[in-house]
Amino acid sequence: MIKVSVLIITYNQRKFIRKAIDSALAQQTTFPVEILVGDDFSSDGTREIIQEYERLYPNQVIGVLHPRNMGKNGGINFLETLRLAKGEYYALMDGDDYWTDSLKLQKQVDFLDAHPECSTVFHNALITYEDGTPSHLVNGDDMKPFYTVDDLIGEDEIWFMATSSTMYRNNIKEYPAWFRESSSGDIPRLILKAKLGKIGYIPDVMSVYRKNRGGASYADNYYDETFLRNRIQMYRDINRELDFKYDRVLRRNIARYYRMMLDAKQYKKSYFRRAYYALKYLHLGRPQWDKTKVVIRDYLLPAPISKLYSKIRLLPYQQ
Repeated sequence: MIKVSVLIITYNQRKFIRKAIDSALAQQTTFPVEILVGDDFSSDGTREIIQEYERLYPNQVIGVLHPRNMGKNGGINFLETLRLAKGEYYALMDGDDYWTDSLKLQKQVDFLDAHPECSTVFHNALITYEDGTPSHLVNGDDMKPFYTVDDLIGEDEIWFMATSSTMYRNNIKEYPAWFRESSSGDIPRLILKAKLGKIGYIPDVMSVYRKNRGGASYADNYYDETFLRNRIQMYRDINRELDFKYDRVLRRNIARYYRMMLDAKQYKKSYFRRAYYALKYLHLGRPQWDKTKVVIRDYLLPAPISKLYSKIRLLPYQQ
């Protein structure tokens, strides 16, 4: 009986995938573990490395090799890989991350076994940067032992759980349709899990989250209309999923993305679209006057009027 399914989600991560799989193989547990490596149709040799591990560790390392790229920034890859998981629990890891404590899985299973009221458990992690930025921990000393939906909802995006740090009960048989459309997997998944139980925290540092240009987070382009629209829809769906209990807060969160839309590269020469999204931002976000004034000046006033306004303001200084 498989206790834990390890899910490694990867795409074009040939430089990193060996370290990820090796760190899963190095786990010391009192229970059986399977390692499912979901590959989103890599073209850089990642797939061949996975097949090598399948041959070396038959029935322990299982490649889930999709016949095409499944899209949604790896979200569908996750769902299709999870569909094959036999474990009571599953632990997630991106293909460019790795675990640093050989007892990670044992500690998290012991925690979930001891806390049936919890749907999820996560631990602290180290963030490292490809560009040489100093490494640092994800979490500080102010963490709580347990978290709920309330802790995951805010006017800004809330993030304090590295993907490689999470373990979940395998208790959602079918994820909702809206989940499949989101290009962010972690945020909606954690919301859905928090609805089913508390999220526990272990302060031990047991994984590394690499920030590199091959990672999923670099696909988050805050100047791209497609990404921003997807985020807006995701938070609308979360709002509906939570029966609008957090409507006021989530409306302000959605407003942030409309504000970013004003600077999307697709709209740089489109006055009317920018004006439309400016009004959406002002309506949903209800920002303070200093921010409202900037948006009106820069995005709602037509260019000739804006220039005239600037000239009038400069008149006292020209005399």
